[in-house]
Amino acid sequence: MLPSKKRSRAHRRGVHQGAAAAALAGLLLATTACGSDNAVPQGAAPEVPDDLECFSGNLAGSGSSAQENAMATWIAGYQAACEDAQIYYDSIGSGGGRSQFIDGSVAFAGTDTAMEPEENEEALERCDGSDTVNLPAYIVAVGVVFNIEGVDDLNLRPDTIAKIFDQEITHWDDPEIVADNPDADLPNLEITQVSRADESGTTENFTHYLSEAAPDAWEHEPSGQWPGEPQESAQGNSGVADTVSRADGSIGYLEMSHLHGLDTASIGVGDEFVDISPEGAAQVVGDSPRREDNANEYDLGLELDYGTTEQGAYPIVLVSYETACLEYPDQQEAEQVKAFLQYVVSEEGQQEASEETDSSPVNDALREDLMESIGAISGQS
Repeated sequence: MLPSKKRSRAHRRGVHQGAAAAALAGLLLATTACGSDNAVPQGAAPEVPDDLECFSGNLAGSGSSAQENAMATWIAGYQAACEDAQIYYDSIGSGGGRSQFIDGSVAFAGTDTAMEPEENEEALERCDGSDTVNLPAYIVAVGVVFNIEGVDDLNLRPDTIAKIFDQEITHWDDPEIVADNPDADLPNLEITQVSRADESGTTENFTHYLSEAAPDAWEHEPSGQWPGEPQESAQGNSGVADTVSRADGSIGYLEMSHLHGLDTASIGVGDEFVDISPEGAAQVVGDSPRREDNANEYDLGLELDYGTTEQGAYPIVLVSYETACLEYPDQQEAEQVKAFLQYVVSEEGQQEASEETDSSPVNDALREDLMESIGAISGQS
């Protein structure tokens, strides 16, 4: 059994700035090789639970760039309180993270889509013959971002978004766009669509939205790879943000913590247009059931309702999971994964990530299920 220790609130409040700075410096060093945003939270030591379990040693994960900034926050918080722990996360994209998890290169994967049944089968050897568990730990809206000189506000219906990204609508003064934006001075400017170059959970969630909300206008299957020939593409959320920010007339899609001041469209939902918000995203997740093909009772993969017409709901939502083994070949690895993930889904961990990234903290009912699933993780002694 891995030796662990609980940190009291008194100790937590006493974590000195040198320890916090060392933890943050270690995180920055660990993530420098990732090649995308490595926003490391600054300031006072983060809040951690009274009963936080600490471990000694190294723990490695990889995957989703959407949860990169949240992961930076979680790692900084955990390492500030648990000085003997070193946690590394490489934001190589969801597909890469799942692959590295399956081949045993990392202890857990961050992924914007839950593992499919065939991937669970592939992971059996890595997980000592056990199933995987998908834990929805990061809930965030995906924004449709645009760069049009002189235009700050834009209303877009699902069919319009689908036609723009399918390159059927090619100019900003198209009648379909103008009809929903009578007060905007839309130019006769060519639209430049910017998509992800890498396999991406953000892309898969966005194309799921288009498929469900605009089925008559979007004929492509949901996929982590952009369908068809992209007009412009970029690596990671940060690459898309940079490309859109520099190209007048461009449009793209970004997880909310990567918006960096870019203008976002209000999305048509029923008879209204809804602004992007953590609350709107949380409403969609709260109404979504579990997948029918989850691997086991502890697997919490969700079936999101991207086509919702509920008032106030923001339908382009991304749920990013932490994927782990239900049973690890090594007891120490299992205890390390459990300790860190319990902090990730804790009230304190979720609030710290929300303040940094505008994500939606999981609600109490989902947190209870998450803690039960994490508690079921075990390892061979």
